[in-house]
Amino acid sequence: MKRLSGAVRFKCFTRRPYAVFRSLKLEVNIGVLAIPMLAFANTQSVSAQVENKAPEMQYELEEVSVTGTRVPMALGQAARMVTVLDRDDIAAAPAQSVNDLLKYAVGIDVRQRGDMGVQTDISIRGGTFDQISILLNGINICDPQTGHNAADFPVDISEIERIEVLEGPAGRVYGTSSLVGAINIVTRIDAQSGMELHAEGGSYGFFHGGGHASFAGKAHSHQVSGSYARSDGFSRNAAGSLNSDFRRGKAFYQGRYARTGVNVQWHAGFTQKDYGANTFYSAKYDDQFEHTRKYFTAVQADINGSTAYRLRPAVYWNRSEDRFELVRGRPETVPFNYHRTDVYGLNLNNTLETPLGKTAFGAELRNEGIVSTTLGEPLQTPRPAPAGGQYTVGLNRTNLSFHLEHNILWRGLTLSAGVIAVKNMGNEMNFRFYPGADIGWRFARDWKLYASFNTSLRMPTFTELYYTVDGYQADKNLKPEEMTAYEAGVKYLTPGIRGTAAVYHYRGTNLIDWIKDLSEGTDAPWQSVNHARVNTTGVETSLQMNFDELWRGQKVLRSLSVAYAYIHQDKRTEPDVQSRYALEYLRHKVVAQAGFRLWRRLGLNLSYRWQDRTGNYEHDGRMRPYRPYSLVDARLSWDDARFRLYAEANNLLNKTYYDYGNIPQPGIWVRAGAVWKVGW
Repeated sequence: MKRLSGAVRFKCFTRRPYAVFRSLKLEVNIGVLAIPMLAFANTQSVSAQVENKAPEMQYELEEVSVTGTRVPMALGQAARMVTVLDRDDIAAAPAQSVNDLLKYAVGIDVRQRGDMGVQTDISIRGGTFDQISILLNGINICDPQTGHNAADFPVDISEIERIEVLEGPAGRVYGTSSLVGAINIVTRIDAQSGMELHAEGGSYGFFHGGGHASFAGKAHSHQVSGSYARSDGFSRNAAGSLNSDFRRGKAFYQGRYARTGVNVQWHAGFTQKDYGANTFYSAKYDDQFEHTRKYFTAVQADINGSTAYRLRPAVYWNRSEDRFELVRGRPETVPFNYHRTDVYGLNLNNTLETPLGKTAFGAELRNEGIVSTTLGEPLQTPRPAPAGGQYTVGLNRTNLSFHLEHNILWRGLTLSAGVIAVKNMGNEMNFRFYPGADIGWRFARDWKLYASFNTSLRMPTFTELYYTVDGYQADKNLKPEEMTAYEAGVKYLTPGIRGTAAVYHYRGTNLIDWIKDLSEGTDAPWQSVNHARVNTTGVETSLQMNFDELWRGQKVLRSLSVAYAYIHQDKRTEPDVQSRYALEYLRHKVVAQAGFRLWRRLGLNLSYRWQDRTGNYEHDGRMRPYRPYSLVDARLSWDDARFRLYAEANNLLNKTYYDYGNIPQPGIWVRAGAVWKVGW
């Protein structure tokens, strides 16, 4: 694959000859190591070259071309912290979806209503699922209808190069929706032409099968993939019917064209899910059902016309279709809700390098529209909906933003500062300015300090503005959420040992939540509201030990890691008031993982999580607090160059636990599968 331009280098020195850090290949345990980056690297791979210089060793990290940051920057120079889950981590984890993988990131709260990523709410550092940006290869794929289905990715985890999690407000990088962070899914195209097939099965009638084929040429590459998954589900409704079953299909095509000075890449994807929604949105109805479809298209380029200037344009379109059935298969009882959203975006990012540093400037235009049976204002002319229905209401809004950022690199010091100006045409707001600044200082060979100040905003979703049916009462005059964040941390990195510690303080204004006041009776509606202010303080620490580097003589224990996160918010709910999202967060989270080499190519990975959630939920007319729980997952695999055989289990101890009140999660779930690769 051609490089886009000359290499960007940084140097690391050590007195131990075996210390070719796995960090140079981004091989880090899931959720444990926060690698310093300004934001996200794109699909160009990161490679390392070793230059022998006695008595020390010098390492060269080639160019990291980034899509989520305003200025491309080498990993060792950047001033913010990001958690990276690479291909080795993904292969070793006992997980079969992106949602399941993110459970092992200590700063992320993954609240599931169904397993296998069927319906998952993902949040960062005490925020809600609507307060983060979800990106696919650097393209924003957030759904303005609701964040409940934001994690419907059109790719299987076998096609993912890495997952990158930026924790903290990212307004000047991503604009709206990135109130508390962002998650970028970076896919890959095989370097050589070939094919990969996979199949697995397990508990609750689970089956998953699929594969991809790749075609690699000198200047262009292409890859197509598809998969299908299904399950009978793990629970039943009061009538005895299955109500957590699902069927899911995916298709994805990605391509790339590269020549000197120009790199163009594109993708097109499709997902479809049909799943029993249990009591997902109302405890009164235990046979809800949902059908979703999503379409993803994008084209982006990196044009490096000179050594000092580069242009990175991108254009994209995403569509989401949703049919919600409060009573499954019975529209005569309660009419089905239909929604369709279309998002169009154009992004222009320019980078200019001068003796004074690196400057980025550009703009983004994003249009979000919805037609629906329940969300929006009355349409002048109704539009046809599936199954003979009609879209009678809708809404359209356009977000315009301009950004400017400057970066200074001097010896071990990195300074980045910028601002984004945002205007949304969906309300009467004028341009608002959201500044931010980051500083990093490598004060010793193995130590680095960093500090940051960032601000951001989020526009309300169409659901928060208009969903006023089935026990919900929305407020169409909700104000945008705003966040100001302060963070400081330290990182220690030496061969075989990596550690991080961070403390942060968020000041949120007009944060949006759904609340229910039981003093008005058990039939009181859920209401969307703006909380005046919510302040959040948190701590995250992590330690990882790689015994292949620390203790080369032994061959059994490969790695050991542990991470802990603590969050405190200063706003609490009243005894009779139930918060649905904003005030329910993980106060404590512990993640521990261990990797073993049992025999030759036979490996075992164990993962442990302990979570303590603040908040309460209604059960039989009474408020009950969430109880802490711990889970153990395991994966046993035989890895060969051409094939992989594995068996894995989630919730190995068969614990009963709840991510949301009144929606029990599955007990032990066992799966086994195989992966086969062939080249041509």
